[in-house]
Amino acid sequence: MPDALSWEAWITLATIGLSLFALARDIARPHLVLLGSLVPLLILGILTTEEAFAGLSNSAVLVVGSLFVVAAGVQNTGALAFADRLLFPKKPNVSLATLRLMATTATMSAFLNNTPIVAMLIPRVQAWSERTGVPASRLMIPLSYAAIVGGVITLIGTSTNLVVSGLLEDAGYSPLGLFTLTGVGLPVAIAIIAYFSLLGYRFLPARGEAGEALEDDLGECLFEARVAPGSLFVGKTVEEAGLRSLGDAFLVHLRRGDDLRAAGPDTVIREGDRMTFTGNSAAVERLLAQPGLVRAVASVDADAATTLPLYEAVISPSSALVGRTLKEIDFRERYQGVVLAVRRQDAVLKGALGQTPLAAGDLLLIEASAGFDRRWNRRRDEFYLVSQRRGGVARVPSEKAPLAITILIAVVAVAALNLASIVTTAFVGALAMIATGCISSRDAGRSVDLPVLVVIAAALGLGRAIENTGLAEAAASAITGPASAFGPLGMIAAVYVATNLLTEVITNNAAAALMLGVGLAASEMVGAPPEAFAVTVAVAASASFMTPIGYQTNLMVMAPGGYRFADYFRAGFVVNVIVGVVAVTMIAMLWF
Repeated sequence: MPDALSWEAWITLATIGLSLFALARDIARPHLVLLGSLVPLLILGILTTEEAFAGLSNSAVLVVGSLFVVAAGVQNTGALAFADRLLFPKKPNVSLATLRLMATTATMSAFLNNTPIVAMLIPRVQAWSERTGVPASRLMIPLSYAAIVGGVITLIGTSTNLVVSGLLEDAGYSPLGLFTLTGVGLPVAIAIIAYFSLLGYRFLPARGEAGEALEDDLGECLFEARVAPGSLFVGKTVEEAGLRSLGDAFLVHLRRGDDLRAAGPDTVIREGDRMTFTGNSAAVERLLAQPGLVRAVASVDADAATTLPLYEAVISPSSALVGRTLKEIDFRERYQGVVLAVRRQDAVLKGALGQTPLAAGDLLLIEASAGFDRRWNRRRDEFYLVSQRRGGVARVPSEKAPLAITILIAVVAVAALNLASIVTTAFVGALAMIATGCISSRDAGRSVDLPVLVVIAAALGLGRAIENTGLAEAAASAITGPASAFGPLGMIAAVYVATNLLTEVITNNAAAALMLGVGLAASEMVGAPPEAFAVTVAVAASASFMTPIGYQTNLMVMAPGGYRFADYFRAGFVVNVIVGVVAVTMIAMLWF
């Protein structure tokens, strides 16, 4: 950075650096990190109170909150069940299935929040995989990537686009229109769908049989069982009981009171021993079905213990479970369910089930009463996805489904025809969903992801500090300086790459807020349209494909697809290159 930077700019830069470190290391939740970053700027007078919290009154926050309700109303009525006919071919053709799945997903994601779309489609992918024998791991990453690229087709496709539009308006420019991004986003989506349909699916892992991506890889699932009174296992050694050579499971240790001991072949089993196993999720049900072994934790409904359904739930980063154990959180009482197993895709879990700290992206196998999935799918702050095992795939559309679709179409049409602003149409659409009974007011409140709104508001305040202190102009010079020799196109490419690298380690909304000021400063340097750099930042901030943590849908499909961290890098690197080349080319053609 140039020496001419003011002390305010250096403090802002240091604050941003510490925030990036905290976000990358997952020291605290993103909304807490970004809110905390405003504190030193407020104390030192770099930001006024009005500037720091101006994001709360920004139209982007209201639009995103309203669209959460609209999307929840559509999902709640089962209005998208028609998509089943569009998703998959009857025969196990992976190329055709990838094409239909990605095209349908991208189209829906252009107008709806992508989180509920992916949550709705994951169990459908699993069901088709089971019927046809195609591994779900061949389809889950394409599902997530289609939702991401579909989100950059329109302004309302993702909250990131709305953050950029709100910042653009705050800077004194015209906000982005509903279809301003379409000339860039649509070619990007077509390119990625074509790539995966023709070639990309071949490079994805094929794990598991017939969609059993959750049931492969010994040692990735941790679960417990207890030796019941009168069990035939009592008095036998581990080897005599047949618990040594289980094939798809391994007895790690057993706990007798406070005594934890290794489960060697000669270890004698006693009544009440708690056994900890690692293995695939199919082994959980098989072992618990053995006479003499019962759940380590009592069922939520003792009278229906043998008939309660099983659910798979993926923990979201904002969940109260993150960093805490099942015992600390009192899972049974708080969530009205019993965790039978925990799976962490990129690590082998060790220790007792109830004393293992949980992490975002962990998949829980939960026994609970009917309706557990409907109850918790309405609250994205706890779980990204809750689906019932073996069945329960599709919601039957209610009589409100046509009404929900009509409201959605009206929101899009009114905004597209410029009859009203997007903030007005989205807000009225959300109220219409509640007023017509497509979603209850209680469920509407639960559907709003408050941490996302806080991230947007705090990031907007941080973006104001970057602009006010001159840091944006200095960063623009540093980032685009070497690229200026290649003209506006080189500067567009430099801003795109910088934003894209940033969004892989922090949230996409934060990356967009931090980089838009840099993009606008670069546009002034070359006299380019500010919309060109705004679209560049919006697309690059959403183009997070190389890690499971960069974008929420990547994390959602990680456990259901049986993926490891490296799978995203292998699949996402090529996709990042394709999206970058197509996006920069289209921006150059449309604005220069």
